[in-house]
Amino acid sequence: MSLNHIILQGRLTKDPEKRYTKTEKPVATFTLAVDRDFGEGVDFINVTAWDKTADFVEKYFTKGSMAIVSGRLQMREWTDKNENKRISAEVVAERVYFGESKGKKTSAIAVDASTFSELPDDDGGELPF
Repeated sequence: MSLNHIILQGRLTKDPEKRYTKTEKPVATFTLAVDRDFGEGVDFINVTAWDKTADFVEKYFTKGSMAIVSGRLQMREWTDKNENKRISAEVVAERVYFGESKGKKTSAIAVDASTFSELPDDDGGELPF
Protein backbone atom coordinates (compact mmCIF):
# COMPACT_ATOMS: atom_id res chain seq x y z
CA MET A 1 0.00 0.00 0.00
CA SER A 2 1.19 3.51 -0.70
CA LEU A 3 -0.11 6.95 0.15
CA ASN A 4 0.32 10.21 -1.71
CA HIS A 5 -1.58 13.04 -0.03
CA ILE A 6 -0.50 16.60 0.61
CA ILE A 7 -2.14 19.56 2.34
CA LEU A 8 -0.78 23.08 1.84
CA GLN A 9 -1.78 26.53 3.00
CA GLY A 10 -0.43 29.62 1.31
CA ARG A 11 -1.16 32.69 -0.78
CA LEU A 12 -1.59 32.78 -4.53
CA THR A 13 1.31 34.59 -6.18
CA LYS A 14 -0.89 35.72 -9.10
CA ASP A 15 -4.40 35.19 -10.43
CA PRO A 16 -5.13 31.59 -11.46
CA GLU A 17 -4.85 30.83 -15.17
CA LYS A 18 -7.74 28.75 -16.50
CA ARG A 19 -7.58 27.00 -19.86
CA TYR A 20 -9.38 24.17 -21.57
CA THR A 21 -8.03 20.93 -22.99
CA LYS A 22 -8.86 19.82 -26.54
CA THR A 23 -11.83 17.96 -25.07
CA GLU A 24 -13.06 21.16 -23.34
CA LYS A 25 -12.00 19.98 -19.87
CA PRO A 26 -11.21 23.01 -17.63
CA VAL A 27 -7.81 23.17 -15.98
CA ALA A 28 -6.53 25.97 -13.73
CA THR A 29 -2.93 26.50 -12.68
CA PHE A 30 -1.58 28.72 -9.93
CA THR A 31 1.36 29.00 -7.59
CA LEU A 32 1.11 29.03 -3.81
CA ALA A 33 3.68 30.82 -1.67
CA VAL A 34 3.99 28.61 1.42
CA ASP A 35 5.98 29.75 4.46
CA ARG A 36 8.50 27.34 5.93
CA ASP A 37 8.59 26.74 9.68
CA PHE A 38 10.34 29.26 11.92
CA GLY A 39 10.61 31.94 9.22
CA GLU A 40 13.23 30.01 7.28
CA GLY A 41 11.93 31.05 3.87
CA VAL A 42 9.14 30.50 1.41
CA ASP A 43 8.47 27.70 -1.07
CA PHE A 44 6.65 28.44 -4.31
CA ILE A 45 4.56 25.40 -5.19
CA ASN A 46 2.84 24.89 -8.54
CA VAL A 47 -0.75 23.65 -8.30
CA THR A 48 -3.04 22.26 -11.00
CA ALA A 49 -6.81 21.96 -10.53
CA TRP A 50 -9.19 20.19 -12.92
CA ASP A 51 -12.91 20.30 -13.74
CA LYS A 52 -15.18 21.89 -11.10
CA THR A 53 -12.23 22.58 -8.82
CA ALA A 54 -10.62 24.58 -11.65
CA ASP A 55 -13.87 26.56 -12.12
CA PHE A 56 -14.07 27.23 -8.37
CA VAL A 57 -10.47 28.44 -8.11
CA GLU A 58 -10.77 30.71 -11.15
CA LYS A 59 -14.03 32.22 -9.88
CA TYR A 60 -13.19 32.85 -6.22
CA PHE A 61 -9.40 33.22 -5.86
CA THR A 62 -7.09 36.03 -6.95
CA LYS A 63 -3.51 37.08 -6.34
CA GLY A 64 -2.88 37.27 -2.58
CA SER A 65 -5.81 35.03 -1.60
CA MET A 66 -5.10 32.54 1.17
CA ALA A 67 -5.92 29.01 0.00
CA ILE A 68 -5.78 25.56 1.54
CA VAL A 69 -5.08 22.88 -1.05
CA SER A 70 -5.61 19.17 -0.51
CA GLY A 71 -4.35 16.84 -3.20
CA ARG A 72 -1.48 14.68 -4.39
CA LEU A 73 2.10 15.33 -5.37
CA GLN A 74 2.88 14.55 -9.01
CA MET A 75 6.26 14.40 -10.70
CA ARG A 76 6.29 15.35 -14.37
CA GLU A 77 9.08 14.58 -16.83
CA TRP A 78 9.59 16.86 -19.82
CA THR A 79 12.21 17.94 -22.32
CA ASP A 80 13.35 21.56 -22.52
CA LYS A 81 14.14 23.47 -25.72
CA ASN A 82 17.77 22.25 -25.56
CA GLU A 83 16.60 18.61 -25.46
CA ASN A 84 17.57 18.24 -21.78
CA LYS A 85 15.36 15.96 -19.68
CA ARG A 86 13.77 17.79 -16.76
CA ILE A 87 11.60 16.79 -13.84
CA SER A 88 9.21 19.12 -12.06
CA ALA A 89 6.92 18.64 -9.10
CA GLU A 90 3.38 19.94 -8.88
CA VAL A 91 0.38 19.40 -6.65
CA VAL A 92 -2.77 18.15 -8.32
CA ALA A 93 -5.56 19.70 -6.25
CA GLU A 94 -8.46 17.49 -5.30
CA ARG A 95 -10.02 20.18 -3.12
CA VAL A 96 -9.33 23.86 -2.54
CA TYR A 97 -10.66 25.73 0.50
CA PHE A 98 -10.76 29.37 1.54
CA GLY A 99 -7.91 30.07 3.97
CA GLU A 100 -9.46 33.23 5.43
CA SER A 101 -12.73 35.10 5.68
CA LYS A 102 -14.02 36.84 2.57
CA GLY A 103 -12.29 40.18 2.04
CA LYS A 104 -9.87 39.58 4.90
CA LYS A 105 -6.22 39.36 3.88
CA THR A 106 -4.27 39.61 7.08
CA SER A 107 -1.32 37.76 8.49
CA ALA A 108 -1.48 35.50 11.50
CA ILE A 109 -2.06 37.15 14.89
CA ALA A 110 1.08 37.45 16.97
CA VAL A 111 0.72 36.46 20.63
CA ASP A 112 3.11 37.56 23.36
CA ALA A 113 3.75 34.43 25.45
CA SER A 114 4.86 36.53 28.44
CA THR A 115 1.21 37.47 29.06
CA PHE A 116 0.38 33.87 29.99
CA SER A 117 0.98 32.36 33.40
CA GLU A 118 1.06 28.77 34.56
CA LEU A 119 -1.88 27.55 36.62
CA PRO A 120 -1.11 26.15 40.06
CA ASP A 121 -1.34 22.38 40.48
CA ASP A 122 -3.40 22.46 43.65
CA ASP A 123 -6.70 20.96 42.56
CA GLY A 124 -6.13 17.94 44.80
CA GLY A 125 -6.60 15.62 41.84
CA GLU A 126 -10.27 16.56 41.50
CA LEU A 127 -11.71 17.97 38.33
CA PRO A 128 -13.74 21.17 38.84
CA PHE A 129 -16.71 19.87 36.84
